[in-house]
Amino acid sequence: MKIGERGQATIPKQFRSRFGLAPATDVEFAEQNGQLILKKTGTAAHAIRKFTGILKGGGVRSDEVVEAMRGR
Repeated sequence: MKIGERGQATIPKQFRSRFGLAPATDVEFAEQNGQLILKKTGTAAHAIRKFTGILKGGGVRSDEVVEAMRGR
């Protein structure tokens, strides 16, 4: 594997699948014992982030939406 002109490298599919590295997954690099380590980060916040903005517009309050979802 080679690093491209812009400093990019492709993570092989077997590792992306095994470690859940989908597009837009937050990762960070760290040094550990003289080696470069890639770490998956932000998983809890990232899970919530996908729902951001789904209720915008319409002037409906979130508590009204929750009550409607509960069938009240």
